[in-house]
Amino acid sequence: MPRVLLIEDDRAVREGVALALRRQNHDVAASATGEEGMGRLRSFRPDIVVLDLMLPGMSGLDVCRSIRAIDQTLPIIMATARGDEVDIVVGLEAGADDYVVKPVQARALDARIRAVLRRAGTSSPGEGLPKIDTYGELAVDRAGFTVTMNGAPIALAPSEMRLLLTLSASPGQVFSRQQLLEAVWEHDYHGDARLVDACVKRLRTKMSEPPRAPRYIHTVRGFGYRFAAP
Repeated sequence: MPRVLLIEDDRAVREGVALALRRQNHDVAASATGEEGMGRLRSFRPDIVVLDLMLPGMSGLDVCRSIRAIDQTLPIIMATARGDEVDIVVGLEAGADDYVVKPVQARALDARIRAVLRRAGTSSPGEGLPKIDTYGELAVDRAGFTVTMNGAPIALAPSEMRLLLTLSASPGQVFSRQQLLEAVWEHDYHGDARLVDACVKRLRTKMSEPPRAPRYIHTVRGFGYRFAAP
């Protein structure tokens, strides 16, 4: 039973979403503030966090950044009431794996939760290739879901790991943003390219990629991205 930490200040929304998720066989701990939610991380040990962007006091962005400061791999789904482009991009770049726009539909949220958890725990793209692929300084362990750069481990969130696995499984192949949305986020409709762009930006930062001349993940303007193997 997946453990979901729900951080939402609106009582009616918090109780309604928590009840709906429990009916979908999730174990839910609900917190009304960012401070309370951060306190539940150790005691509840969630498998995933559903985080309201607009929280009083400690904002959702602050909570997201605080979680990422201590745990790069815990999946985070951000909820935003406005669907504002700037808020969404900032939230994704702060470390969220996915987002939903309020009012949240229980079935849609359940589907997003299960998709994110699958990304965190299922077999990787390119299964059947050698267990560890080496690309210059970068080593990708496809079976162990670990990545190292010059022997030093890089902690990646589930979406970042799946994105790297997908791109690196086919070096040189150009993937459109829509193809990556379907492969990584399991969005089989015309999804939001901001998910892809924000995830690429985070991944490049963690891989210490030069901003103007990335070595591994190249932008194909007007289309998408490709992985370049040195």
